[in-house]
Amino acid sequence: MDIRSIITGVFLAIGCFLIIVGSIGVLRFPDFYTRIHPAGKTDTVGQAFVLFGLMIYEGVSFVSVKLLIIIVFIFIANPTATHFVAQAAHISGLKPWRKR
Repeated sequence: MDIRSIITGVFLAIGCFLIIVGSIGVLRFPDFYTRIHPAGKTDTVGQAFVLFGLMIYEGVSFVSVKLLIIIVFIFIANPTATHFVAQAAHISGLKPWRKR
């Protein structure tokens, strides 16, 4: 096994772990606003780690450039979409959860 495969495996494992933790956070948190946070943050970073792992596995090529463009798009689109969904929920009158 070469070092590239090991580094790829580490990046893929970290990315999959973050995506799973974000999924658990979506299930465990009490309301929409607290659920949207792990969905937006860990999903973005987890996908980036997976795609970086694929870039390392592929090496320097045109495919790596495409993966880098996808990562940049994800870092722009996911937080923006999360923000607008939360803003739409706030405008529609969805109240945050409060501990009683």
